[in-house]
Amino acid sequence: MPNYHIELDAVLRALADPTRRAVVERLAKSPAVVSELAAPFSMALPSLMQHLRLLENAGLVTSRKHGRVRTVSLRPGALDVLHLWLGEQRTPAEHQADRLGIHLIRTTPKET
Repeated sequence: MPNYHIELDAVLRALADPTRRAVVERLAKSPAVVSELAAPFSMALPSLMQHLRLLENAGLVTSRKHGRVRTVSLRPGALDVLHLWLGEQRTPAEHQADRLGIHLIRTTPKET
């Protein structure tokens, strides 16, 4: 089992929630202050902060505080572990599809 599976599990857990996925999608555009991130959601600010904490613990976002304003950013390369894992899953599936295609070409009767 590759060493990155612990990190991958944390990323997948964090992205399992639609609110957290929406936050990541928003942060992919640019950093945002917490109040701006909270605006589209009908939840209390402490609830959104719990989502942000989980995203930060998974290594997806970083935050910094200037006075009373907390700015959240998507961490560069945060989704690389997910991309790597998906690439590893795609390759065996593509090989199976290639083998199936070859088999069908060989076994399909030719029309004359």
